[in-house]
Amino acid sequence: MRFPSILLALLCVTACQPTERSAEPLNVVVLYTDDQRHNTIAALGNDVIVTPNMDRLVREGIAFTHAHTMGGMHGALCVPSRAMLMTGRPLFSLLGSGNSIPPDHTMMPELFREAGYATFATGKWHNDRASFARAFGGAGHVFFGGMHGPGEGGHEAPLLNAFDSTGTYAQEDRRQVPGFSSTLYADAAIDFLHRPHNDPFFLYVSFTSPHDPRTPPTPFDQWYDAGSMTLPPNYTPEHPFDNGELRVRDEMLRDHPRTEQIAREELATYYGMISEVDAQIGRILDALDALDLRRRTLVVFAGDNGLAVGSHGLLGKQNLYEHSMRVPLAFAGPGVPHNELRDGLVYIHDIFPTVAALAGLEAPPTVEGHSLIPFIENAAAPARDAVFYAYRDLQRGVRTNDNWKLIQYQVEGKRTDQLFDLSSDPYEIRNLADDPSYADRLEAMEAKLKQISLDFDDPLNLTLSDWGKN
Repeated sequence: MRFPSILLALLCVTACQPTERSAEPLNVVVLYTDDQRHNTIAALGNDVIVTPNMDRLVREGIAFTHAHTMGGMHGALCVPSRAMLMTGRPLFSLLGSGNSIPPDHTMMPELFREAGYATFATGKWHNDRASFARAFGGAGHVFFGGMHGPGEGGHEAPLLNAFDSTGTYAQEDRRQVPGFSSTLYADAAIDFLHRPHNDPFFLYVSFTSPHDPRTPPTPFDQWYDAGSMTLPPNYTPEHPFDNGELRVRDEMLRDHPRTEQIAREELATYYGMISEVDAQIGRILDALDALDLRRRTLVVFAGDNGLAVGSHGLLGKQNLYEHSMRVPLAFAGPGVPHNELRDGLVYIHDIFPTVAALAGLEAPPTVEGHSLIPFIENAAAPARDAVFYAYRDLQRGVRTNDNWKLIQYQVEGKRTDQLFDLSSDPYEIRNLADDPSYADRLEAMEAKLKQISLDFDDPLNLTLSDWGKN
């Protein structure tokens, strides 16, 4: 990948250097949720949802309010997202779509394991089993797959693997474990924390919530009344045009068109799932406190991708709108200021070099993300001038740091443009692409999209009318 600007190249030269390591090694806990969009945390402005423990991390640390995933080349966006998190590499620098992580792409837990850390994981791993075995020396309640389907026990009795010292993690060794998925993963994490630790540790807790099936357990199933849920400003019964994925699995979970009742029901169960996983995050934080581990533990909280849940007539994440591309991201622990926000444009694959730097380790040369240390230390530090999004060979997008956004679609030979001024239209309601008064802005954004597509080695050629698809 070529860096989008000289500024970022220079920034990486300085920011990717390891910080001075303290005499007491830093433990690391990474908490990763599934399909949680950026605006689902009470402390960051959502006055409906109840998330006291995510709020706690925001207050005790620093939150990046414009963190993004880059998208993906198939409907399961969590696959490339998790590969980007683990490798610190952007979308088109992964192997294929990220389903497998090759040995020459050093993973974050691998770096810590090589540095003498005990590495432990619980929860979802949507990449290959061989990479999981390389990364983690211990595990419990491991789920290899995308979702807890109702036919396989759902969230209530998921099919899970125990730790396999051979690294095989065979499909036939899965066992149905009674208990809600988030609770089981928190149980495994807490059990690990209570073990004697002669070495520092890296703990990865990868929740499968709030991914569907959205079946929050008691009492969370009663916390949000569908009838009183407020619809988002960008609610519509149908998407205004064919984006190429209107009948993908996520979009077939409920009837078309999306009635107001459907949207409210989906939001209510979605919020219930988020409040439930928040409670399990709280149990893990409480265990760290009780064991006097917080003072030397870095906690990273993030989501893999967002979700539409009724916005723009959509339910899923197979689109490039803000609700699907932006994710929560917070750091709390030693070396991190308290109760501060950063609004610079960042990516999920920036997490790896940032965690390494905070722990005093040097990120491996395979990492292409940028350490966020400069932004953690200085709110005025220069950030990226733009972020890039891609979905299959159907959609491409760019958002600039002055809050303009362009999404282009190439579906069955038809090009559609959407231009949004996010400063005045954060919900992406008013498409300005056909307004002659914004022709110059559209031209500039299209040029930016073409350039950033080249910078990230996009296999499509956006300079061609058909993007080179035919």
